[in-house]
Amino acid sequence: MSRVVETIRAELKANADEKTQISAQRFFKENLTFYGVKTPLVGKIAKKYWSDVKFLSKAEIFAFCEELFHSGYTEEAFVVSSWLPNMIEKLTQSDLPIFKFWIERDINNWATCDAFCNHTIGDLIDKYPEITAEIKKWAKSDNKWLKRAATVSLILPVQKGGFLNDVFETSDILMCDEEDLVQKGCGWLLKEASKLHQKEVFNYVLKNRKVMSRTALRYAIELMPKDLKEKAMEKT
Repeated sequence: MSRVVETIRAELKANADEKTQISAQRFFKENLTFYGVKTPLVGKIAKKYWSDVKFLSKAEIFAFCEELFHSGYTEEAFVVSSWLPNMIEKLTQSDLPIFKFWIERDINNWATCDAFCNHTIGDLIDKYPEITAEIKKWAKSDNKWLKRAATVSLILPVQKGGFLNDVFETSDILMCDEEDLVQKGCGWLLKEASKLHQKEVFNYVLKNRKVMSRTALRYAIELMPKDLKEKAMEKT
């Protein structure tokens, strides 16, 4: 074990709280592993140790990230998700297969999936828009976290106004997925797209409401005016 990772783990253990540990599990269907450290404090710990590693090579930082991700502790995964957006200038398209591998092997809940994909992969999409072609392939995976990743990775990019076609193409694949958390990811993506593209998202929902899961549909129209919501929810 590297000294940095060992020190981070010691600090997480020192700040662990049994009540927080028990409370955290209530938000997940999966049986997860927690130290029991509140998220704001995890963020402070991550920031503290980022100052120690930020001048290292990308390969060295990735080695630390892999060690943390693979531990199974949710708080350690959050440290990774806090670090990587800070090094976006060092990240390239060639890193995407590594990130995909981490998602497939190590992510086991919606919180770590979203924390990792929203910023790290979302920022990489902003830097290299062409990688959306590969990320859309994730939507056809058998791995539910990779499928959710295909949706939540597009959230920050679409909030900036682009990638609407990619949103719809991803939603075409996942709006009827059997996994509830994938449906929610799809609906959340459409909801975020509706902030700048309400008309287009509404028309998409109307076109697909006969086949779209009700979960995805409800999430997608959450921010729309009452009259549009009622029209979208009308029985056909």
